[in-house]
Amino acid sequence: MFYYLSGTVAEIEANLAVIDCGGVGYACSTTNYTLSQLKRGERARLYTYMNINTNAKDDVVELFGFASQSELKSFRMLINVNGVGPRAALSILSSTTPANLAMSVVMGDEKALTAAPGIGKKIAQRIILELKDKLAKEQSSGGFEAAGITIPAMQQGSKSSEASAALAVLGYGTQDIAAALRGIDMEALPLEEIIRQALKKMVR
Repeated sequence: MFYYLSGTVAEIEANLAVIDCGGVGYACSTTNYTLSQLKRGERARLYTYMNINTNAKDDVVELFGFASQSELKSFRMLINVNGVGPRAALSILSSTTPANLAMSVVMGDEKALTAAPGIGKKIAQRIILELKDKLAKEQSSGGFEAAGITIPAMQQGSKSSEASAALAVLGYGTQDIAAALRGIDMEALPLEEIIRQALKKMVR
């Protein structure tokens, strides 16, 4: 329903930011990273996701807000994993960046995911398995080859290949990935910085 909220930061609490938009305060559940970008009394824009839980006794509507589109994409990606709810997704994104999350999935790094409070080994394994499967389907569709991207599925290869795989896990399309990686110094930069720069280019 809402793409983003733009207004004044009225309140900041643990995992919660209240954005005043024209005299109406919208309470947005959010991550530690987003909270670190906000300051009470200053203007901010949060990209939002509205969650409606119809399984509760009474329908519960929650609004989630993120300082970047990359965080929002990561959040959407996580809650689409079987057994991962909004709170678990917030916990993960409060413990890692979108770039590191994508790297953890591509490299099968369970420990990076279980570092988040409330995330056990089984959930971490499920996240990695389902998102790797999503990446494998993208590869089998031929989309990466059509865009001139070669990705060694679930194997450690060139930084270009691993960065492409990580960005695909986050839901970016092949053409966007190819354009975002163009011009980045693959030889000189570490993988995390390559992914971070690509994400920055894609959310301009």
